[in-house]
Amino acid sequence: MRFAVFLPPQAANGRVPVLYYLAGLTCTEETFMIKAGAQRVAAELGLAIVAPDTSPRGVPLPGDSENWDFGVGAGFYLDATETPWSRHYRMYSYVTHELPALIAADFPVDANRQGIFGHSMGGHGALTIALKNPDRYRSVSAFAPISAPMQCPWGQKAFTGYLGANRASWSDYDASELIRGLKTAAGRAPLLVDQGLADPFLQQQLLPEQLEQACAESGYPLTLRRHGDYDHGYYFISSFIEDHLRHHARSLQA
Repeated sequence: MRFAVFLPPQAANGRVPVLYYLAGLTCTEETFMIKAGAQRVAAELGLAIVAPDTSPRGVPLPGDSENWDFGVGAGFYLDATETPWSRHYRMYSYVTHELPALIAADFPVDANRQGIFGHSMGGHGALTIALKNPDRYRSVSAFAPISAPMQCPWGQKAFTGYLGANRASWSDYDASELIRGLKTAAGRAPLLVDQGLADPFLQQQLLPEQLEQACAESGYPLTLRRHGDYDHGYYFISSFIEDHLRHHARSLQA
């Protein structure tokens, strides 16, 4: 697995907070670092950023490259349970355990000050990972996340292939369902979500209203900002990346 790392100048003098960024469908570890324009503000705030690839590569499996929304470039940040995916497609374990251990061992980051964010499929990953590991991630945000994958074509296709037909197992990777299942939202890291209203995937795939409803029902702290004329691309992300970095810095530098 490949990943990209940005270290701020403050890392020369000691360990710094670290943000994990999870990219969307078809992206690689390079996409965010090249297109988001995050480095200037991250350098100012003293935040390291780690961006992993979006799926395993170099382990050819039947059908892994036939569609852009399943297989290579589309790991969905879950641990697959279905053959043949279960052997290699374990992105949840990679992001939450293997990669942080490697980063903490080889780079000057503070493992006790971690945050996570992402875009689209990666926004789904960031939300679900943070919700399931509140003791590990002190901050979380997302750009145009797949908010209710159990209810959209992208999620249903990925979950069927990676997790099988038993929908009961799917809810463990659905942010809206995870929030609905919380006993309490007290003490949880607040969510910042930005969504473009000109996003072609908004109505069918992203379903932010499901996340909004789940947070309202459970009392989970959510700031959901809707922006006219913005689509699903990295111009949208680069327009609001500073807000997200400052959102994380407030929690990680406290």
